[in-house]
Amino acid sequence: MKNIIEKWNNTSLILRILCGMVIGAILGFTAPQLTGISIIGSLFVGSLKAIAPVLVAVLIMSSLANAKEGHNGNMTTVVFLYMLSTIIGAVVAVMGSFLFPITITLKSAVEGSSPSGLVEVVQNLLSNLVANPILSSANGNYLGILFWSVLIGLSLKKASPSTKKVLSDLSEGISNTVRWVISLAPFGIFGLIFEAVSTSGIEIFTEYGKLVALLVGCMLFQEFVTNGIIVGTCLRRNPYPLISRCARESGLTAFFTRSSAANIPVNMELCKKLGLDEDNYSVSIPLGSAINMDGAAITITIMTLAAANTLGIHVDIPTAIILSILSAISACGASGIAGGSLLLIPVACSLFGIPNDIAMQVVGVGFIIGVIQDSCETALNSSSDVLLTATAEFMQWRKKGKKLPF
Repeated sequence: MKNIIEKWNNTSLILRILCGMVIGAILGFTAPQLTGISIIGSLFVGSLKAIAPVLVAVLIMSSLANAKEGHNGNMTTVVFLYMLSTIIGAVVAVMGSFLFPITITLKSAVEGSSPSGLVEVVQNLLSNLVANPILSSANGNYLGILFWSVLIGLSLKKASPSTKKVLSDLSEGISNTVRWVISLAPFGIFGLIFEAVSTSGIEIFTEYGKLVALLVGCMLFQEFVTNGIIVGTCLRRNPYPLISRCARESGLTAFFTRSSAANIPVNMELCKKLGLDEDNYSVSIPLGSAINMDGAAITITIMTLAAANTLGIHVDIPTAIILSILSAISACGASGIAGGSLLLIPVACSLFGIPNDIAMQVVGVGFIIGVIQDSCETALNSSSDVLLTATAEFMQWRKKGKKLPF
């Protein structure tokens, strides 16, 4: 038994999730009467629902409290490009969702009330922002969690090193707890797939296929069109040799590791091959793994709009712009955790008053399609770290008349 457990733990999480999906689909189709299996999926979603608010609060407080002063090189340009591409990624997702609206099957998905306009959205936003932080955590009010975590994190910047170390250790401990929960994803997805197939039939996979196609399509558009425009505009030359090299040498590795943090050494080596200044990329690459989150912004936006479409909530252009900004900000807290962007979907859902119970069902759907979604998202995020770091430095090279290596 011990050997079986060790082999299971040493098997790729992707393969384990695939096994859970296949077994859940088979049992849901052939033995729908085994309704007790559904509780496994409910427990998985419930555990994520319980830990996600704590994760968001602690990660934000720790990252702000421990943030160091900016580097003297081209870090301002790098950070600007990181945030610009992340916000544009969310806008791309909004456009894709408007062109190809998607709905998803949710349990107890009653129609929600549509905001009467931008004023009501802003009022709800501000009310949720200043809500009691303890109640916000208990009720899953992610806007309140985000607001108070930022304030507390900034106020702790001048705290003693020992206090910051405690906060950092707490952040790491919560992150490890989430990793343990996510390691049980194959069993949770087994229960979720069983329930979906047993109640809605095998046709449920057509719905998921459309959702995956929209997600991957937007990510490919961001990688090769949006980033191409950004890099081409900055460097005033054909950007695709640089984009293809970053996608090939960084994105491909990140696709299989599904971790921007784990791909940092690969990115550092690629920066070295490109001849970049180590003093710059040694700071920008780790920073990019935390705040350059194009793929996460796309995931958060598309999944949130899918939930809004399912609940019959109309989203106008001004509200979509707010969602884009909120998704970009939320995405910056999605680093370090496999599937981290999924845990921040409730932040965006709260903008439309979508209940936390419904939002966590959307998170569950995200884990079902995560085998493809998370791999593509990480590939986009990680390859963009090198791409935009190189772009910022090559802008300086171009001004000095130095020849670019592509």
